[in-house]
Amino acid sequence: MSTSTDTDILVVGAGPAGLYAAYCAGFRGLRVTVMDVLPQAGGQISAMYPEKPIFDIAGLPSVRGRDLVANLVAQADAHGVRYLLGRRATELSYDADGRPVVRGDGGTVVRAGAVVITGGVGTFTPRPLPAGEDFLGRGQVYFVPDPAAHSGHDVVVVGGGDSAFDWAALLAPVARSVRLVHRTARFRAHHASVARVRELGVEVHTDAEVSGLYGTGLLEEVEIRHRVTKEARRLSAQTVVAALGFVADLGPLQGWGLELAARRIAVDTRMATNLPRVFAAGDITDYPGKVRLISVGFGEAATAVNNAATVIDPEAALFPGHSTETEH
Repeated sequence: MSTSTDTDILVVGAGPAGLYAAYCAGFRGLRVTVMDVLPQAGGQISAMYPEKPIFDIAGLPSVRGRDLVANLVAQADAHGVRYLLGRRATELSYDADGRPVVRGDGGTVVRAGAVVITGGVGTFTPRPLPAGEDFLGRGQVYFVPDPAAHSGHDVVVVGGGDSAFDWAALLAPVARSVRLVHRTARFRAHHASVARVRELGVEVHTDAEVSGLYGTGLLEEVEIRHRVTKEARRLSAQTVVAALGFVADLGPLQGWGLELAARRIAVDTRMATNLPRVFAAGDITDYPGKVRLISVGFGEAATAVNNAATVIDPEAALFPGHSTETEH
């Protein structure tokens, strides 16, 4: 369905940085529209680890992913944000007044005073499990948005990174059994995550690979093979979680003419890109000294929006004022 929207600021990306950017724009009284290819707000958090506790948000010793997203949405929605979800931003052009015009899926057209790109890592595609693609949707999954869906299952988690150990720890309390399989004895996951999984009694198989998935209709067994001895064994499994990482790219944004650095968008201290009226914030950006944390993305989003506001209205002040000074 075609949609035509006129807005002050278009935020491309509905992850944490994008949602906070929407709040910052709304706080200034600007009309704000958020576009994202995913069908729900929250970006990677909603898609990949909604139940995972996050520990590096200032003022929150621990917050569950989905709760952080819900709070960010509530914060932004207080200022009347418009969402265009399930729409990929595909093309950028400029109108006769020099305002950005962004076109997206389904005939979506957004005319904006400025654009703030907060697309995280861009489009991310999970790395496939070579032996298991036939069982995708029949027992093989890449993400675990709802651990309860695997209650009582025998679960095999494949991978050695943070996501693999997070899924294993998350599923251990609800699954009948959880086993983790990794191709080497060295893990990319943080040592604290590894220790926690072992404390939970998860059976860890190292120097092993998944060599086959079996079942009539739904998944019933997973075959693993030792990489050195070649010994194979079958494990009962109704769920296998392929946590082998993902391939990220900027997708259509690469055709916008943006200056890139390390496959990310180069920005200056204002979070401005090389394109007029186009800013960026969050993990999708790169500059010397860049630190990729959600908390850093929040600050970049505020910087991007407030600098964009002065481009939209040269008479506007850069500093928006303190929220404590407003009446509620």
